[in-house]
Amino acid sequence: MALTATKVKNTKPKAKPFKLYDSKGLFLQITPKGAKLWRFKFRRPSTGKEGLLALGSYPATTLKAARARRDEALELLEAGTDPGIARQKEAREKKAAAANSFEAVAGNWMAHHLSEKSPAYRNKVTRLLQRDVFPWIGREPITELTAPDILDLLRRQERRGIYETAHVTLQVIGQVFRFGVANSQTDTDPTPALRGALKPVTTKHMAAPTDPVEVGGYLRAFDSFKGTLQVQVALQLLPLLFCRPGELRQMRWQDIDLAAGEWRYTVSKTKTDHIVALSTQAVALLTELQPVTGHMPGGWVFVGARSPLKPMSDAAIGAAYKRLGIDTQTELIPHGWRSVARTLLHERLNYDPAIIEHQLAHRVADSLGDTYNRTKFIDQRREMMQVWADYLGKLKAGGDVIQLPCGTRSKVF
Repeated sequence: MALTATKVKNTKPKAKPFKLYDSKGLFLQITPKGAKLWRFKFRRPSTGKEGLLALGSYPATTLKAARARRDEALELLEAGTDPGIARQKEAREKKAAAANSFEAVAGNWMAHHLSEKSPAYRNKVTRLLQRDVFPWIGREPITELTAPDILDLLRRQERRGIYETAHVTLQVIGQVFRFGVANSQTDTDPTPALRGALKPVTTKHMAAPTDPVEVGGYLRAFDSFKGTLQVQVALQLLPLLFCRPGELRQMRWQDIDLAAGEWRYTVSKTKTDHIVALSTQAVALLTELQPVTGHMPGGWVFVGARSPLKPMSDAAIGAAYKRLGIDTQTELIPHGWRSVARTLLHERLNYDPAIIEHQLAHRVADSLGDTYNRTKFIDQRREMMQVWADYLGKLKAGGDVIQLPCGTRSKVF
């Protein structure tokens, strides 16, 4: 007699496993622990031997659903196909598709491309993919994705008003596709077809003052900061060194030679060795801070608030700016000191842009091509860093800035 839903539900386990038969090879196996497992018994077309196919477990798979799966298996048998072999083939195909899904290829790209990037950049790209890309196309085989598929998810971002993020997303997706092409996981990159499809984004320059009088005002504000010595020194040191804020907060005592007036480290963006000549003002600030953090186990100059084994938070300097009433959207951001230095060193102090660019650890094109040498212009850079520190000191003191005739350096009186 065929089973009923009530009988399946009410049947209790026994000391030993037993079976309840339905029809056409379908039966329910009940284990001593109470598990109810649907099974389908059939004869293999190729050998005539008995085969057994698992169809799910109750109650996740109801009697009606189990019968439907049995009927699908019967249709395969009538066509001369072994349902067990068909299931194995389907499982292999799903596994292969999963290995070649956009998410899988993107995971390999991230492991390869992001391994040497900064933690902040890695986290940014990872969050972007997980939040705005994988939910829509992550499971799709990368070979089957088309330009309209990608445009659809980008339009979702545009509807949320995050136009710049949509452009970044398109760039990242393109990099994943090109990685897939290079590794024979797909034949084409559909993203070039979307060039011009997104709403244009107006480029926003980093907030940074170039008026010497304004610069002096910010420097005086940093001196008045009421907070920890670490943050105050970071505020005062960043304009002197004009390095990337992330490199400053990850400064280590082992990389600093106060006697020689040098800081040596690896540039986060280009992974090149770099030398920063420390002015007497910078040495004085670090000397003041050394008794506070120089003995701590992590070796960081600017120690994290929660653990001495971690550096200062990447938000600490920006938060200090806001406490001082500085609008980091329209007035000044910590990274903006690089732009301030680049502008004023050239326009006010008449330094050669090549010298400035080397101090910024940028690659500079020369007769040998795009290159960077950590020791190039080192003597001129050492002099420049001291002149720069003295210049900032005069601006902070509120001196009048007078532009001298071309060919001579500006002076602050």
